[in-house]
Amino acid sequence: MSLSTNSNLPDESKLRAWLREQAAHLGFDGLRITDTHLGIASERLHQWLAEGHHGQMAYMQRHADVRSDPQLLVPGAVRVICVSMNYLPIETDFEQEWQRLEDPSQAVVSMYARGRDYHKVLRHRLQEFAKLIEEKIGVFGYRVFTDSAPLMEVEFARKSGLGWRGKHTLLLNRESGSTFFLGEILVDVPLPIDQEQEEHCGNCQSCIDICPTQAITAPYKLDARRCISYLTIENPQAIPVEFRKAMGNRIYGCDDCQLICPWNKFSKRTKMPDFARRHGLGQASLLHLWSWTEAEFEQRHEGSAIRRIGYSRWRRNLAVAMGNALASSSELEVEKDLIRAALTQALEDADALVAEHIEWALATPPV
Repeated sequence: MSLSTNSNLPDESKLRAWLREQAAHLGFDGLRITDTHLGIASERLHQWLAEGHHGQMAYMQRHADVRSDPQLLVPGAVRVICVSMNYLPIETDFEQEWQRLEDPSQAVVSMYARGRDYHKVLRHRLQEFAKLIEEKIGVFGYRVFTDSAPLMEVEFARKSGLGWRGKHTLLLNRESGSTFFLGEILVDVPLPIDQEQEEHCGNCQSCIDICPTQAITAPYKLDARRCISYLTIENPQAIPVEFRKAMGNRIYGCDDCQLICPWNKFSKRTKMPDFARRHGLGQASLLHLWSWTEAEFEQRHEGSAIRRIGYSRWRRNLAVAMGNALASSSELEVEKDLIRAALTQALEDADALVAEHIEWALATPPV
């Protein structure tokens, strides 16, 4: 079936313009369309899994076949509507982000996670978008996604022309760097397809060189088991000792490969109030966040992606960062005394996971 033979569909150019207009009205910053074929990307996924680079993310192995074939998610799907939404709050300053990384008393939370949970924000707007399309063209088959099901969303976004794969494996584009979320609607309507973008990384490998744990093992290859974002978020176990010092004061995720990327000088600030930082994230000290009770953690992270890691992993991550602060060469003797006292006081009642990291923090020798 083609658009021209489907009487329910408007003229292709008019429909495309309407889709982009509606997407912009809903807060999306980019829209492109591609088919559902994955080609060699499916083979690369299976090889990556076979090499064990997914770590403890067993769901990736479990759903590998579904991830490789969108027809198993949405039978009859022939197109993927790909959208992007910028997430940097207006107050974000990359120079200040670097300065905070150099201050061991500060707690660094990845920029994307300082506001509301993007899954909820995007999913709601994608559902609205799908309903608007249905009103426009009639009933059709669809399902919305935003990092919420086994779908190779970065690959589809690349194929659609929303950007190209950077050497850090994130999507990049010329207008807004890499600081945006992705969402998709799989549909059974043969909408016109957009062209892919050319890659524009050239010989640059700043993202590879800057990675604190050398998780980017080669251009376009990421070993999640070494990545600080994986270690602090997805990893349910103890953080391997060999990576703890490299974590520095990063307690949830890591932005180094994005902060260093030359294309992110074009990063756009979000228009969405949902992504404004909350509860001091982006400014808080380690001691301040360590002082939160479990009830305060649950309440302050309500509606946040951070809440999903739970209080124990949160404290685990903070304990590592506090140990790094104690071991740092910075002249923060008052803060170090307070950190040492706070860790010692918490040790008696800590669960086994947190206690292990507190003991490591207290025993870590200074630089």
